[in-house]
Amino acid sequence: MMNILVTGSKGQLGTEIKNISKDYPDYRFTFVDIEELDLVQQADVQNFFSHNSFDYCINCAAYTAVDKAEKEVSQAMEINASAAARLARICSDQNTFLIHISTDYVFNGRNHKPYLETDPPSPNSVYGNSKLKGEEAVMQQANRWFIIRTSWLYSSHGHNFVKTIKRLASGKEVISVVGDQVGTPTFAGDLAVAIMEMIGKPGDIGCCEIYHFSNEGVASWYDFALAIIEDSNLDCSVLPIETKDFPTPASRPNYSVLSKKKIKNDFGIEIPYWRDSLRVVLKQLSGN
Repeated sequence: MMNILVTGSKGQLGTEIKNISKDYPDYRFTFVDIEELDLVQQADVQNFFSHNSFDYCINCAAYTAVDKAEKEVSQAMEINASAAARLARICSDQNTFLIHISTDYVFNGRNHKPYLETDPPSPNSVYGNSKLKGEEAVMQQANRWFIIRTSWLYSSHGHNFVKTIKRLASGKEVISVVGDQVGTPTFAGDLAVAIMEMIGKPGDIGCCEIYHFSNEGVASWYDFALAIIEDSNLDCSVLPIETKDFPTPASRPNYSVLSKKKIKNDFGIEIPYWRDSLRVVLKQLSGN
């Protein structure tokens, strides 16, 4: 039986993997969050792995407060880079295959066509830089690994853009949303399924590869908000504004569409259109 460790199990992606784990009876899952395993504490990590062994580790643990990271630099670097390096080293020692989750924020957003895995990263925020340092640590320290970059993650769990827009639109007649930042909303449940499809197949593909995954299609945050409101049947208008009219501590990529050609070719993964997946999550949130 395959043993799989999932870190950051209470986050959006970790929760979605837990939700579908019952569909994989041949795998034994261990789900841990900071209470069970604090990746920042080297002694805790070493002790945990001295008593447990795994075939795969899916690292969903991350510092994701993009704006707060501009001030909390050391915290972001410790969790996204140093902890990733620590985990990668011990996975290498145990010959555990590490699947590390990264982000579109490693790019500066100046592209005008979907980013390939081979495009040079150039983050323009502390968060993006910390995630890039984490990628570099995994590549340097792990002996078997996949890095999966994703974008605009949301689900029916935790804090995310979908829940924020629903809350704002329920109490206001008009909201303003940035319309000049373009990417792809990604349902964490679709990413969870993709990861499980990738597991068990590296023998055919090899190891040590970067992949991009998001839902299909392209949208601005304005498009995303409009779809949320329309599909929720909320009576609220959305006004598109420019990034300069909504300043934030951290700079966001203006264009961060990810090419999924590589992951589809290597694993035969079928990726849903973002609007279809959004409807799935809205039904979950409405209890239907």
